[in-house]
Amino acid sequence: MPTVSPVNLTAPFLLLLLLLLCTTYTTMATNWLSLARLPRSRAVSGAAPCARLRGLTPGQVGVCRARGEVMESVRKAAEMVIEECQHQFRNRRWNCSTTPRGINVFGRVMNQGTREAAFVHALSSAAVAVAVTRACTRGELERCGCDRKVRGISPEGFQWSGCSDNLSYGVAFSQTFVDEPERAKGLSAGRPLMNLHNNEAGRKAILHNMQVECKCHGVSGSCELKTCWKVMPPFRRVGAVLKERFDGATEVRLTRIGSKPALLPRDPYVKPPAARDIVYLAPSPDFCHHDPDNGIPGTAGRRCNGTSRLAPDGCELVCCGPGYRAGRAEVVQRCSCKFSWCCSVRCQQCKNTVTIHTCRV
Repeated sequence: MPTVSPVNLTAPFLLLLLLLLCTTYTTMATNWLSLARLPRSRAVSGAAPCARLRGLTPGQVGVCRARGEVMESVRKAAEMVIEECQHQFRNRRWNCSTTPRGINVFGRVMNQGTREAAFVHALSSAAVAVAVTRACTRGELERCGCDRKVRGISPEGFQWSGCSDNLSYGVAFSQTFVDEPERAKGLSAGRPLMNLHNNEAGRKAILHNMQVECKCHGVSGSCELKTCWKVMPPFRRVGAVLKERFDGATEVRLTRIGSKPALLPRDPYVKPPAARDIVYLAPSPDFCHHDPDNGIPGTAGRRCNGTSRLAPDGCELVCCGPGYRAGRAEVVQRCSCKFSWCCSVRCQQCKNTVTIHTCRV
């Protein structure tokens, strides 16, 4: 009876085991977004509740237990990510559609090192930093408050005062919580390095777009003294900045500089990405066809812009070719609006017939 070499059985088995471990790891990195699916009545802090949060890695469970007061802000951040992602990509083939259940909110498309996964990582780290910083400013957290380091006279001559957003605290927590899965696994592989780079790019999008708000003080509304403080940009602005970075993302490959692993552009003629840029390792699927195994709904039945050919929301791009149809629909809109005395506007309801374009099924 012929014998089978153990190597022939062991090698495929080890390869399969390695693939399963990699898939589990890459999925876990953003599973904390499933906190957005929890009911508001569900506790997200405390030793026992933290252990029952299925979307958290063991290290994140430890953060939850040690920094429980911040976890409600993390839940809010998860909601912000889904809402903002769907707003920014509402007219694209991939529109941040979510899975109906489970802890992998955006589906298995997050398992691959695509630019979509890169965007979600950047947006997620930014959302945690923003949500935690907001809680600091509102006085909802015991360990932080306003940024009192912003003091003195500015080069422009105004007085720093008021409650500046304590972004340094929010960024530090984002690094502790969001970056934990990557740092726990080690930094010798491409995907952890990609995720960490994009996490930092998300936080840079806040830092580089900080705003200054001021108030004038003086007799009769004069501005003899102007006090100012720093505030974060609206999260919608952060999402728009990261969307621009997504469109200009750099495809990279894992290499080594000396003994240190590094990500460099796959195209040698492309300049290395800056810290604020988004990077990705793998090309994206076309997102055209229904693929339930990977959480891709396809574009059949999606609304599109029939008057634009080259724009991202144009039917030819969204529908993956000329496969779309036009139909007529009646919509109700506000019309004949008139300004009434003391700050009110009165409008009528008008019915209009419009042309709607949808991708063919």
